[in-house]
Amino acid sequence: MSTAVRTKPTRANWVRRIVAGTLLVVFAVIGGTAFRVWQVAREDVRDRADVIVVLGAAQYNGRPSEIFQSRLAKAKALYDQGVAATIVTAGGKKADDNYTEAQAGALWLRKRGVPVSATLAVGEGSDTLRSLRAVAEQVEKRGWKTAVLVSDPWHSFRARTMADDLGLDAWTSPTHSGPIVQTRETQAFYIVRETGALLYYRLTKSPVDAL
Repeated sequence: MSTAVRTKPTRANWVRRIVAGTLLVVFAVIGGTAFRVWQVAREDVRDRADVIVVLGAAQYNGRPSEIFQSRLAKAKALYDQGVAATIVTAGGKKADDNYTEAQAGALWLRKRGVPVSATLAVGEGSDTLRSLRAVAEQVEKRGWKTAVLVSDPWHSFRARTMADDLGLDAWTSPTHSGPIVQTRETQAFYIVRETGALLYYRLTKSPVDAL
């Protein structure tokens, strides 16, 4: 009767196990984050809030880009449905711009029937985090607490995460129109991009994008 001989794992075997375990954790974190980006992108919460916050995008001398217009149109639809009494437009400007993104957004809304008293332009910040920080300060100053965030689907989870960190009780109602959501290839690109950006933010608490 033969007896099997047990051998102790060698140092190389332990290293391989550690590397494999580390890679498994990394892939699980990346995959889980990508899934949450995709999942939140599909949410469309229209619960009553103190404010609707539209995250800025490119504008051209006061005219919002197509991406920005899609966000503004969604915000106006929420306003018309009574989700909130005030729309906050966010976003600063480049050095040579005549308008901030916030100003361009507010003007677009006012031209389409939203009263001046129902808009608040917060024209600070060159990226999502800084813009939301400026918005959070204005919201807190006015005694507001809850906000529904309007942005592109794939940007929504990162924006909500940042808003939560800044003390806003926020949920998302992303736009589902515009160039960012037209093709599967575009959607896949932005899911990958936002997964990386969110993981970077969680590690560093620093912004990585420009609105």
